[in-house]
Amino acid sequence: MIETAAINAVMRTLADPTRRAVFERIVSSDEITVVELTRGSGVTQGAISQHLKSLKLAGLVAERPEGRRVFYRAEPEGLAPLVDWMGHYAVFWRERFANLRSLLKEIDP
Repeated sequence: MIETAAINAVMRTLADPTRRAVFERIVSSDEITVVELTRGSGVTQGAISQHLKSLKLAGLVAERPEGRRVFYRAEPEGLAPLVDWMGHYAVFWRERFANLRSLLKEIDP
């Protein structure tokens, strides 16, 4: 059974385009700070911090404090509920594509 609450949290978190952009920047880096995420984003440091809090609560990022700086990194396991949910529907699509392939062969042998 797929855990609905976890899927909802991940989808809700990634539904926001700014938060998704922040997540994508984190994914493309080994580790990144709030200052680096803010630079060139057009978003305030406070807003970035709020987005990071949401990403962290959803299990999509982890933080590592070092002195006065905090480094953020992506947590691939955080996407597991979404991957599981998509995998559940993969059977549906595989069957539909197989049916389409058969139909196209019948139409144009």
